Amino acid sequence: MTFTLAIVGRPNVGKSTLFNRLVGKRLALVDDQPGVTRDLREGAARLGDLRFTVIDTAGLEEATDESLQGRMRKLTERAVDMADACLFVIDARAGVLPADEVFADILRRRSAHVILAANKAEGRAADAGVLDAYALGLGEPLRLSAEHGEGMGELMSILRPLVEAAEARAEESAPETEVDIDEGDEDDAGPRVPTAEKPLQIAVVGRPNAGKSTLINKILGEDRLLTGPEAGITRDAISVRLDWDGTPVRLFDTAGMRKKARIQDKVEKLSVGDALRAVKFAEVVVVLLDAAIPFEQQDLRIADLAEREGRAVVVAVNKWDVEADKQAKLKELREAFEKLLPQLRGAPLVTVSALTGRGLDKLHDAVLRAYDVWNRRVPTSPLNRWLAGMVEAHPPPAPSGRRIKLRYMTQAKTRPPGFVVMCSNPEKMPESYERYLINGLRDSFDMPGTPIRLTLRSQSDQNPYKDRKKSTPSRLRKHIHGRSKD
Repeated sequence: MTFTLAIVGRPNVGKSTLFNRLVGKRLALVDDQPGVTRDLREGAARLGDLRFTVIDTAGLEEATDESLQGRMRKLTERAVDMADACLFVIDARAGVLPADEVFADILRRRSAHVILAANKAEGRAADAGVLDAYALGLGEPLRLSAEHGEGMGELMSILRPLVEAAEARAEESAPETEVDIDEGDEDDAGPRVPTAEKPLQIAVVGRPNAGKSTLINKILGEDRLLTGPEAGITRDAISVRLDWDGTPVRLFDTAGMRKKARIQDKVEKLSVGDALRAVKFAEVVVVLLDAAIPFEQQDLRIADLAEREGRAVVVAVNKWDVEADKQAKLKELREAFEKLLPQLRGAPLVTVSALTGRGLDKLHDAVLRAYDVWNRRVPTSPLNRWLAGMVEAHPPPAPSGRRIKLRYMTQAKTRPPGFVVMCSNPEKMPESYERYLINGLRDSFDMPGTPIRLTLRSQSDQNPYKDRKKSTPSRLRKHIHGRSKD
């Protein structure tokens, strides 16, 4: 999409509600209290037959210093500069406030195309505010109701010439290239390689103030996400697409996750819920720890959550640049990792500095290794030879004097690897023996750290007709009886 629209305005005028309306999903957090949105969030907008990129921004603040509000304003101004047009939203029910006049003047100077929208304009209560909007000098205000979808047709009519002009400019400037079509067979057995159309989905998670946004900014090479010394700055799970050392990826910056008992604020609950959804949709989860206080209880819960969701996991220890005795600290970290997270035994553990960028190449390689293992498939023949060896080395238990027999094994899925074992009395198999098989799979088939799913089934699970009484089909009975009469 070649056209970008930035939605700007004071806090709590309905920008995120309008953003969600345009993208057709509840991507942005919405709440009655002002200042919920802090970072820039991009989305693919659909308005009739128009397709374009829309950016949700933080509420324009009058602060210009290095405070949190000042840094939020700088991000919003950056969105104004990079967008083809700005949709300046005011609250029609509140009318034009002095801050609206200040920001209208800023937009006149910084944006080539400004569309004035009076939101919450349903009903007569908004009439006075709509009339006041003419005084901003930005032309006729567009009456909208982002919550109820009113005014979307008029917005589409205003945007159409702008979108079509941007598309025409893109076509004129695009170089003519020949595309080679490879008609060879695809290897379905191999892992799906990240492409520009389907980039590798990576969620960066951790406790507040671990440095998640700073890390992603360093990977991007620009200050795209809001950062600072305050804990809990990030609220939405913000995604950014980029080419990371030759790998197309989509990085998700998530809100810091604290203990559930400490979360009282409604917005923080929404933020944590957004982070959890990012984990579920990710392919690789980077659990970011603070080198000064690694493997806190909440870190362990977050890593365990990623494993239970079946994601590939990489543990990254941040703020390594300020660590004095690095060798001793690294040894301590590895020992704690093996002891506290046995379910992720062998998962990559890398040290990084989000501030200086040291270790980001190792993090990139670790993510690709974890992704490759997550997609690994083991052929059935070597899998069953391995199973026979495991049974011979350590036979399964014999509850009530009858030994459980492991007959056959196959890999049912990848992402994460899932295996099915056909056996007798699967319900009597102890968890310790299942762990024995899972650990053996990790060691024998080079699958460190990735979640492995093992399912035990009896042969009756595969044959739905086993317990049915044998009977002759009615059609066959008629045929037999007919011949007997003859």
